[in-house]
Amino acid sequence: MSDHYIIIGGTSGIGRAITEQFLQNGARVTTISRRDEGVDGADHLSLDVTSEDIPVDQIAGPLRGIAYCPGSINLRPVRSLSLEDFEEDWRINAYGAFRALKTLIPKLDKDAGAGIVLFSTVAVRQGMPFHASIGSAKGAVEGLTTALAAELAPNIRVNCIAPSLTDTPLAERLLSNESRRQASEERHPLQRVGTPADIAAMATFLLSDQSSWISGQVIGVDGGMSSLRV
Repeated sequence: MSDHYIIIGGTSGIGRAITEQFLQNGARVTTISRRDEGVDGADHLSLDVTSEDIPVDQIAGPLRGIAYCPGSINLRPVRSLSLEDFEEDWRINAYGAFRALKTLIPKLDKDAGAGIVLFSTVAVRQGMPFHASIGSAKGAVEGLTTALAAELAPNIRVNCIAPSLTDTPLAERLLSNESRRQASEERHPLQRVGTPADIAAMATFLLSDQSSWISGQVIGVDGGMSSLRV
């Protein structure tokens, strides 16, 4: 029987790339998102995990892994950042992750070294202007990662990926013309923005046997942004 993965937010951007890579490798994938349609070859549940319960009776277990991919890019100075904006970023990024994992963790295959992957941002460790809301929400995700990794060891591994700007529909506004794209590329030591495939490759690695001795880590896939000055 093929390994079964749940990819929350698996129908767009990075989540879709993870879904497609797993499908190409012969895995079974169930995507969960607010979209009505899924990805060809994957099972799909249409719901909002921040407010709706996941119907676990419709998910065949045990699961080999879970990736929680929903996110937001809400870049505003504090003076124009509303409390509602701040609360929404936490709801999407941190609360949604906890709510989904609380439901799905019991379905994980503890005997097969199951894994969980969450997503942070380079802006947690590398302070950036206008990132107060998303940086704090993703900081909570990093805390959730290490706490769950400790609690669920040794049978379930939990890791987090911290990307920099990635060319997804979520980042479309930031890459909307050639001058913006060029400026974003030049900010990165590797002189380009990330692609969904770049991030998905790390996610599928962290959910595979190849990373069986890795847990509790926040791994930057960020074009060198967090640690290099060139």
